[in-house]
Amino acid sequence: MTNNSHTEVESDTTSTSTAEDHTLEEAAEAIIFAADEPVPADRIAEIVAEVTGQPQVSEEKVHAAVQRLNEGYDASDRAFEIHEWGEGYRMATRSTLSPFVKTLFIGEQEKSLSRSLMETLAVIAYRQPVTRPEVDFIRGVNSDYAIGKLLEMELVDVEGRADSLGRPLLYGTTSLFLEQFGLKSLEDLPTLREVEQLLDDPAFDEERAKLLRLDKEEEVSVEEVLEEVEDEDVEVKEASEGDVSSDEQHER
Repeated sequence: MTNNSHTEVESDTTSTSTAEDHTLEEAAEAIIFAADEPVPADRIAEIVAEVTGQPQVSEEKVHAAVQRLNEGYDASDRAFEIHEWGEGYRMATRSTLSPFVKTLFIGEQEKSLSRSLMETLAVIAYRQPVTRPEVDFIRGVNSDYAIGKLLEMELVDVEGRADSLGRPLLYGTTSLFLEQFGLKSLEDLPTLREVEQLLDDPAFDEERAKLLRLDKEEEVSVEEVLEEVEDEDVEVKEASEGDVSSDEQHER
């Protein structure tokens, strides 16, 4: 029979009590659930100690508590689990259910990261810290807009200046980048061999086709805007010429 009471301190083999009626698992679950960004284990331990007035538990005990939570989620077939991303914990949908979530947000994702942004982000991720001229050289095109957009999206940040002539800015990825791409650290980035395997995957061709269609739509949109601007300039010019002609006739 399961005992739901937590009025006594339990052994390390089950749950570590943090207060009279709450376990470390419950506290960690509440904190991770409510947070807008990954929460490090030491921060969870600090919060628990501050709330309960008890000595701060070790990070190992927090890790163990999170592992027990995930085991409980798995046993009850829950749709989510806790991942360690960007040096902290965050709840996320189980990978087997990702197609449902991807379909929900696919429009937003495609608009957020075009092929040019993905190319620039990949160069920065693998070569960081890297300067803008180095990114330009690798991509073969100017990357000012792409880097500015990635800075705006907080996926990359300035990490200092290079020692080379002119001391250009150095760029690197942020913790948000790790979080958004499901990485615990930069060491989890796929290797060249893994990338080659991905490129050979038939499913990748479909994703690449979607990106190409998106880029084409963006190019068409830009052309439409330019055409509209040109049309407006022509209309303004014709209207101005008409006004001048009217004034000349009036003077006559």
